[in-house]
Amino acid sequence: MKIIIIGAGPGGYETALLAAGRGIETILIESGEVGGTCLNEGCIPTKSLCRSAEMFENIKKSGEFGVNADNVSIDFRRVQERKTQIVGQLRNGVEGLLRNRLVTFVAGKASMVDSHTVSVAPDGTEYSADYIIIATGSSAARLPVEGCGLNGVLTSKEMLDIDAVPERLCVIGAGVIGLEFASVFAAFGSKVTILEYCREILPRFDGDLAKRLRQSLGRRGIEIITQAAVQKIRENPDGSLEVDYLRKEKSGTVASDKVLMAVGRKANVEGLNLESAGVEYSAKGIRVDADMRTTSPSVYAIGDVNGIMMLAHAAVFQGKKALDHICGKTDMIDLSVMPSAVFTMPEAASVGLTEDECKEKGIQYICLKSFFRANGKAVCLGETDGFCKIVVGTEGLDSENSGESSGRIIGCHIYGPHSADLVAEMTAVISRHTTLEEFRAIIHSHPTLGEVL
Repeated sequence: MKIIIIGAGPGGYETALLAAGRGIETILIESGEVGGTCLNEGCIPTKSLCRSAEMFENIKKSGEFGVNADNVSIDFRRVQERKTQIVGQLRNGVEGLLRNRLVTFVAGKASMVDSHTVSVAPDGTEYSADYIIIATGSSAARLPVEGCGLNGVLTSKEMLDIDAVPERLCVIGAGVIGLEFASVFAAFGSKVTILEYCREILPRFDGDLAKRLRQSLGRRGIEIITQAAVQKIRENPDGSLEVDYLRKEKSGTVASDKVLMAVGRKANVEGLNLESAGVEYSAKGIRVDADMRTTSPSVYAIGDVNGIMMLAHAAVFQGKKALDHICGKTDMIDLSVMPSAVFTMPEAASVGLTEDECKEKGIQYICLKSFFRANGKAVCLGETDGFCKIVVGTEGLDSENSGESSGRIIGCHIYGPHSADLVAEMTAVISRHTTLEEFRAIIHSHPTLGEVL
């Protein structure tokens, strides 16, 4: 068997390595750097900045721990150098893994010739295989408003490469990307204003979590304006920018030195010539079934390009699901239980159903909460802001006989220190249909943040 994979991001290269491990000859085609958006202009470089910002914040507040931290300042050049070094180190690691006798790496832009053949620019060499997996990822979107193309209006890609901390930063969009950059640059000293079209930040997250995180960001000096529809962006003679918005029929303006467009991402389908392979797609991405197979039986699409869940780990496991289907292998992967995290300060993370989703679906449930302020390790860390919320399904239970403890855990939402790490345990718990009673019988070491669960 032979497989062609288009795109060497996390989904593409992980699937290529897995296929090679199963003895399948694999051709991996990439038009840019290996590692895709995640490694080169997404997850990894932003987390490097998050860590630098966290260290800087900790130093600034270290007086409460008996440390004299007067006159501390940030050397942004070194921050950027560290980010570049980390990306290079990890990219070299991926390139080393791909030096596999069963993986043929091809540099170039692929387009479909038919459902078994692709052509790679610039020389037009054609490659054929039994199956094709499309993993071309996504690109940052821009609002179609006047001024969106001005020099100081950046996407997350360009924002990662700026050479100085802007005095004023306007972030358009309060999703994961927007909030992470807002949190980082507020720590570095920028006066940050966020404009969000929806009623609340993080529209897909738990409402309690979003509200508490918004309040926390506000206490750090980040101004968040919700229900704000951006109208246009203007450039002043001195190069500064002004963002005009409309909120509840009232006009407003945000003065800024840089503007970050964090309004989502779009699937990379341009130039793939999908029609020639019988692959259907829309503005949201390539249409796939539960096994990631497209409308063409020999073509699969994984990761951001199918628009289902734009997360690196989602791409990796969608790739496993697709390869298992190709190989006729049964797996235990449940793609509906997908954790997500926001690396703000403090972090936020979520997996499973939210309260609002339970209400929309008519699911009977209860919510249980605990708070980091009552957690010994959090108190020692000086990071007591936050809570943990577990959603338990109680449908069909007789509370007098079986009790709510017999209910199955169906959601967990955490806002506080190391939430992105803590949510991993609850992902395992939810994916294995654990009841509240079963979970309460699991011992957690003391003193740890995990006890908040």
